[in-house]
Amino acid sequence: MSNQEMLLGGGTSFVPPFSATGGTVTTVGSATIHRFTGSETFTLVSPPIGFTVEYLVVAGGGGGQYGGGGAGGVRTGTLALTAGTYSITVGAGGSANTSGSDSVFSTIVSNGGGGGALYQALSGGSGGGTAFPSAAGGVPGTGISGQGNDGGSCLPSLGPVGGGGGGAGGVGGTVVSTRAGNGGSGAVYTISGVSTYYAGGGGGGTAYAGRSGVGGIGGGGNGFSDDVTTNSTAGAVNTGGGGGGTASGGSGIVIIRYTTPT
Repeated sequence: MSNQEMLLGGGTSFVPPFSATGGTVTTVGSATIHRFTGSETFTLVSPPIGFTVEYLVVAGGGGGQYGGGGAGGVRTGTLALTAGTYSITVGAGGSANTSGSDSVFSTIVSNGGGGGALYQALSGGSGGGTAFPSAAGGVPGTGISGQGNDGGSCLPSLGPVGGGGGGAGGVGGTVVSTRAGNGGSGAVYTISGVSTYYAGGGGGGTAYAGRSGVGGIGGGGNGFSDDVTTNSTAGAVNTGGGGGGTASGGSGIVIIRYTTPT
């Protein structure tokens, strides 16, 4: 009977058709995809029994400060939903030496990436890199299991040269001689219908010319060299990429996908 339901008395009662709203909506084959680049809501009306969605929740990346910023945390999986309105929060990227903001879908929370630092890098979805060795008080940030990886560290007596921020797919690069560490690689997902990398770590900065760290694939920003901090690049928007050098991290993203009910 699709949108109608028979009553015992022989009449009919109208059942509203299925609808889902929120974000930018596209279709790929039998799938419907909602892409959120800002904070809003996802609303379901009359979903079928056992309705389940796939999700990708990427938090904002951390900002760099010599050490590259850590990428925003990434969580992916499936979630059973009933009719209702669900909050979506897309985390902003952090400024220099500041962690990114969390991204949220319903009960799913991804943690913002840790900021990079000269000494004590911040922990988060992925950890930020540090520019001084542990003997001088420098400690890289740690990533959260299931969301990202640790930041990179410096070797003794080579500072200020920054390690790379951790990424969703790999740890931040450790300083080698006077070359700053590269950002950790992001991870690739196909939930949008196209294979796309998210959450790359930011590259470290260095006081030496031509020795900056490269941002990790997935939106990580590049570090600076020769102490020209303005040459750093920010993490790419809506990737959760960490910022390079002293640049800001990139904002996160939330994507929801499901088989279109018929």
